[in-house]
Amino acid sequence: MTSTTLPDSLIATLPGSSYTDPAIFAQEQERIFETMWFCVARSSDLAKPGAFRTVDVGRESILVTRARDNSIRAYFNVCRHRGARICTEESGEVKRAFQCPYHAWTYDLTGKLVAAPNLTKMPDVDRTEYGLVSVATREWLGYVWVCLAENPPSFEEDVIGEVAARLGDVESIEHYDIENLSVGKRIVYDVKANWKLIVENFMECYHCATIHPELTEVLPEFADGYAAQYYVGHGAKFGEEIQGFTVDGSEGLDRIPGVTEDQDRRYYAITVKPQVFINLVPDHVIFHRMYPKAVDRTIVECDWLYLPHVVDSGKDISRSVELFDRVNRQDFEACERTQPGMSSRMYAKGGVLVHSEHHIGAFHDWVHERLGTRQQ
Repeated sequence: MTSTTLPDSLIATLPGSSYTDPAIFAQEQERIFETMWFCVARSSDLAKPGAFRTVDVGRESILVTRARDNSIRAYFNVCRHRGARICTEESGEVKRAFQCPYHAWTYDLTGKLVAAPNLTKMPDVDRTEYGLVSVATREWLGYVWVCLAENPPSFEEDVIGEVAARLGDVESIEHYDIENLSVGKRIVYDVKANWKLIVENFMECYHCATIHPELTEVLPEFADGYAAQYYVGHGAKFGEEIQGFTVDGSEGLDRIPGVTEDQDRRYYAITVKPQVFINLVPDHVIFHRMYPKAVDRTIVECDWLYLPHVVDSGKDISRSVELFDRVNRQDFEACERTQPGMSSRMYAKGGVLVHSEHHIGAFHDWVHERLGTRQQ
């Protein structure tokens, strides 16, 4: 079936090869992940100078750390000498510098080359020019974002602007004071599915009545198939008998003070392309970051964020964590069931979207635009 034969009620999807072809995934790494702002860590994970994290962004390993002036720095995790990986651990802490385990070239937290065997005998080697190659960084919402592009796009337009486009303004997300919330729980999921399937699943709720009984109990309107992201500024209302955003609808935790009356008892979902999902409810925020590893494998790191005193006092957050953990697992299992079908001859030209999924069609248009391709 092609787009020219579809009835007006349906929209064509991407072809199956978009989810299975390693060559297309390589293009996405180069033209999407390595050119856009990419969220890599919670700022609190880099709590003090020398704390570091290594993250794969596209085809590159990136070393993110906090310098002695408390600023966040990011570098290509590649020694300038012979190209060895500087840090092989996912996270850790150094006292003053990073040392390559191959020939001991040593770089301080600002990336400057500070030591190497026989370096004093090479006075013509500029310590800054042969330092680690830096990557653009920004901090927003208490998270670290990096961009590998030589000339990064506007963070205000591409990241903050996408949130504003979803909510209607930036002030709406500022009410949740996400930067100053604390991580109450983090769960890392290893999903055997293409990253776009996960984005598409998060953006729509046509599946909600089928696979999310707990969620539709809390948010009854989701049973109708229209996602919160379907309308600009819309937040899905809690059910009348629902007390909190918990797995059994019981009372939640302390409400975030800045949340307005209009935002109370509502759930908002935001997609920040290419790899961030933000979920807002009155007493906590759920923040997803995707790390595409292969054409059919994606790591998803999910944080549950609460008021600091809620976390510090040891209050029971299990019911609120369990609700979205179940939603995540239900979603990821659905994506894993879909991934094999992408290789079927029956899906070679793709499938279809219904009207309530039209924003997925817009996402597909965006993918085509980024890759310089066009619908067949």
